[in-house]
Amino acid sequence: MDTTTTWLITGASRGLGLGLTRSLSASPSNIVIATCRNPASASELNALQADVRGRGQDNLRIVQLDVNDEASIRASVAAVERTLEGRGLDVLYNNAGIVSTAYLDGAFDCDYGHMMAILKTNVVAPALLGKAYLLLLDLGTRKTIVNVSSARGSIGGCLDVRNAVYSLSKSALNMLSHKQAIERPDLIVISLCPGHVQTDLGESGGAKAPLTVEESVAGQLHLVQGLTHEQSGRFWQYNGKDLLW
Repeated sequence: MDTTTTWLITGASRGLGLGLTRSLSASPSNIVIATCRNPASASELNALQADVRGRGQDNLRIVQLDVNDEASIRASVAAVERTLEGRGLDVLYNNAGIVSTAYLDGAFDCDYGHMMAILKTNVVAPALLGKAYLLLLDLGTRKTIVNVSSARGSIGGCLDVRNAVYSLSKSALNMLSHKQAIERPDLIVISLCPGHVQTDLGESGGAKAPLTVEESVAGQLHLVQGLTHEQSGRFWQYNGKDLLW
């Protein structure tokens, strides 16, 4: 029986996406499709692929994908189909996201262009990716979608007025996860908060993040690799805590 697990990770050129790719590609039982907007300039990702190949493995593939471009999404599906050679996709990991550069923006201090850019990347892109990759997920064994969210998107748990646009984008993403899960109960769909991590995005507000990429990734993958259908349609933290919507 084939025990290979196929993964597609968006935003894989740096931060958590790169960390997830590094951890997963270490095991030959995973086929990892790492996507990013510009593979030619993704120096760390290319170096990782060279290292993986140097160990005699060929389980890390890099595919161009601009999550904000519908044509790029369609082209990526065709490229992934060729890469998988008849296999299905087990896990779609919607990791790509952006945060407000005006970190202290409030609910009454929103810039239209900036707001639309964040919603496009953090909400529209995961929705379109779920739609585009659904047929490949149907061919997979695990049939899992992970939408990387944030505790700032928790209506019941976020009391901070800062970063309102980012927060509302993650609240909308959580609803997308919920809707996907109830529409397709044969899939496993979750929202996942990676914690406050030492990445460019995680420390964009100036505060030092407590979690390393490695710590967050280890927790995320422990959770994701053990997911059951009973856990679908819920909002999880990297450490297994069930978060408030």
